[in-house]
Amino acid sequence: MKFSNGCWLNKEGIETFSPQEVYSTNIKDDEITVYAPCNKINHRGDTLQGPVITYKISSPMEDVIRVRAYHYMGQQAKTPSFEIYEDANKKVKIEDEDSKVLFESGNLRMEIEKDSWVMNFYEGKRKLTSSLYRGMAYVKTDKKEVFMREQLQLSVGELVYGLGERFTPFVKNGQTIDIWNKDGGTSTEQSYKNIPFYITNKGYGVFVNHPEEVSFEVASEKVTKVQFSVAGECIDYFIIAGGSMKKVIENYTSLTGKPALPPTWSFGLWLTTSFTTNYDEKTVTEFVDGMAERDLPLRVFHFDCFWMKDFNWCNFEWDNRVFPDPKGMLKRLKEKGLKICVWINPYIAQESKLFDEGMNNGYLLKRQNGDVWQWDMWQPAMGIVDFTNPDACRWYSSKLKELMDMGVDCFKTDFGERIPTDVVYFDGSDPYKMHNYYTQIYNRVVFDTIKEVSGEKEAVLFARSATTGGQQFPVHWGGDCESNYESMAESLRGGLSLCMSGFGFWSHDIGGFESTSTADVYKRWVAFGLLSSHSRLHGSTSYRVPWLYDEEAVDVVRFFTKLKCSLMPYLYKASVFTHKTGISVMRSMILEFQDDLACTYLDRQYMLGDSILVAPIFNGLGEAKYYLPDGKWTNFITGKKYEGGRWIREIHDFLSIPMMVKENSLIAIGNENRKPDYDYREDVSILAYELRDGVEASTKVLDMDGNEVLNVKVLKNEYKITVEAVGVDKPFSIIFKNVNNIKNVKGGTLTKEGNDTKVVLSGNCKAICELS
Repeated sequence: MKFSNGCWLNKEGIETFSPQEVYSTNIKDDEITVYAPCNKINHRGDTLQGPVITYKISSPMEDVIRVRAYHYMGQQAKTPSFEIYEDANKKVKIEDEDSKVLFESGNLRMEIEKDSWVMNFYEGKRKLTSSLYRGMAYVKTDKKEVFMREQLQLSVGELVYGLGERFTPFVKNGQTIDIWNKDGGTSTEQSYKNIPFYITNKGYGVFVNHPEEVSFEVASEKVTKVQFSVAGECIDYFIIAGGSMKKVIENYTSLTGKPALPPTWSFGLWLTTSFTTNYDEKTVTEFVDGMAERDLPLRVFHFDCFWMKDFNWCNFEWDNRVFPDPKGMLKRLKEKGLKICVWINPYIAQESKLFDEGMNNGYLLKRQNGDVWQWDMWQPAMGIVDFTNPDACRWYSSKLKELMDMGVDCFKTDFGERIPTDVVYFDGSDPYKMHNYYTQIYNRVVFDTIKEVSGEKEAVLFARSATTGGQQFPVHWGGDCESNYESMAESLRGGLSLCMSGFGFWSHDIGGFESTSTADVYKRWVAFGLLSSHSRLHGSTSYRVPWLYDEEAVDVVRFFTKLKCSLMPYLYKASVFTHKTGISVMRSMILEFQDDLACTYLDRQYMLGDSILVAPIFNGLGEAKYYLPDGKWTNFITGKKYEGGRWIREIHDFLSIPMMVKENSLIAIGNENRKPDYDYREDVSILAYELRDGVEASTKVLDMDGNEVLNVKVLKNEYKITVEAVGVDKPFSIIFKNVNNIKNVKGGTLTKEGNDTKVVLSGNCKAICELS
């Protein structure tokens, strides 16, 4: 929201009041309260008028400082609020000096200049950002609206990322962004997943702790500032440091919640019925059998909306006109080695047999007069489940448990964005704060239900909407996209933006959702989709099985599905790291190469884990244009070597993609002919790429419980390569890519494989590879 008229004036009807000085302070325990009048106090008479901004400065954990600024503190607290996880052992340092106030947490320090009211934030000696004179303001309008506004400085070359899954430009400078969940597809400024957190390439983040609408002006209204504002009498935000962008995200997710670790089977290929297509058990079985006959590894089958009878969403009952034996059908599908997912949403249509039950028991959102809130969008005369009512949560959960007892393994939690504000919640929650937050309690109920029935290690969703904290309930997908190259690119842009906002696992509709793509778009999207953390073939009005496009599409799906299965030891290790740190599996280039200026705007390529660069192809010519940071790189598929620090332009066929492994990497791979949830210790190979003299390379192999079963370290010098392995005493192989000058191995067996050299070792060993 914009309040100003140029540098010096406010818009007509806008009045602002900003702190002028520190008048007094109060230190209590680990918090300091600062009283900052909005006029200079020259004599006692100046204390008789306001406003005064009251600041409370604290720290929930090391390297994080919380700033709460109030005009009136007597407002009743409104729910909901984001869950904040604090470190009880954190230590802070507070000093009230003659000219300034200092507050330190870890390496992060805040200084407030008393006379001029300037608030500076430092990491060590390096200034991160500042709230300058008149940056903070209490705002009044002639319509009797009130807001609190903050403006934080941007330095030269500083770029802003994050703020949720946004399909607008990846770098947010110059944009106006309102944090308000909407169902707008992937081609507008609207977003299903709005997160009031941004991170900059300077290495700090800002989290605005308000679940209601937060309006950001990112170098737009004032080109050297990020402005954020909220309606009401207070504003609450956190400055998050860490020394690097990765560490900032790690700290942010420590504050708001780490991503759960999805089960290993969920990383395999998902196939759906699509949305409005016609299907029954015969159709589904033909799809499943057709995939098997063509040697296309399929792990999850998803039933979209019309598994339930039309006009009855949601009643959680199979449409017996087309699924007369759902329990038997699910049993037959699971005997084929599949997991089962079904579509749900939080809406109850009037024709559903559950509507009266929900209405009579108070399980649905109500209007001020006590009527059930209803409208005709999506489902005619639908109501919305009130998840602030514990009984409604148990009721909704019981319906899901019945499906799980029948054989369903997980749920696609669609919608959750179009949540009205003219409603009354069971627990008295503020409807404006609940608009974005609703998705959090909706997805938590479903996620917790799966955990309760199947155990924590089996819990996974396919969710569309989210807010802060939603990363705890993976996986999220990108929403409704068109079926063309432009939408493929905007989907990646949105996913990378979400991954810069604390979300660890992300997917999208391979081939696009709306309409039907051409065969070439489908095949290019398959390569991108199967080199994402999660992979789903899904559409709207047409099926997405590959043989409906052309026979080459079958080959492409087979090739990249098996490629992903073989990569599972590497991907699962990256996923466990994501679960522990909050740093996403799919990473923007700037997150992995923060000091490389060429990476600052890159949004058409990404890192898959820490060692593999992927550059999807977004055109019908097969032309790839991508950037390689400094160092030596090797194409994982072709073995071709490249020198980095430059842009590459080349042509790829449909069984190829720029999938580049950075130097000194060890990539653990397994068997491509297995399901994704195999024993990663069995028949594992370690691929060693462009080892650097004197720089140790290492990797680990984990079992499906996340426990380390093999730890491999490799060190090369001019004369030898030393390999140390600790783990289960089983043989494994290490393959040195493009290395053929190993003449002898002490402690292992040596064979040549083209330009590569393969050494077979035991699980516990120290081997010396002598170089010629």
